[in-house]
Amino acid sequence: MASRKLIKKADRVFSKYIRLRDSEDGFFICCSCGQRKPFEQADAGHFINRRWMALRYDERNVHAQCRSCNRFDEGNMVGYTRFMLKTYGEGIVDLLESMKTPYKWTDGELEILIKDWKDKL
Repeated sequence: MASRKLIKKADRVFSKYIRLRDSEDGFFICCSCGQRKPFEQADAGHFINRRWMALRYDERNVHAQCRSCNRFDEGNMVGYTRFMLKTYGEGIVDLLESMKTPYKWTDGELEILIKDWKDKL
């Protein structure tokens, strides 16, 4: 089982990777409300809650989301669902829902993921 410290590090690096992946020229489009906002206002918003460790670092499950939608509108799930269907097609919601299973990352697995994300930055 991975240490809490390494999970926090993985969360930080993954968040930065996702926000940069989904931004261009210092701006991003929120996956839920569609507004264009400065990069500094981006969160890495999870479609399926990140407490489901099997999905926590799944790139299909996490996208740049404005802080308003992510933190104050419970993810704006109506808009996020619309985005998911448009981006990935009809089966994505059922696929991700089926992956809501307990999972325990190891330190080794997280170290590999962290290295991969850093290489992409």
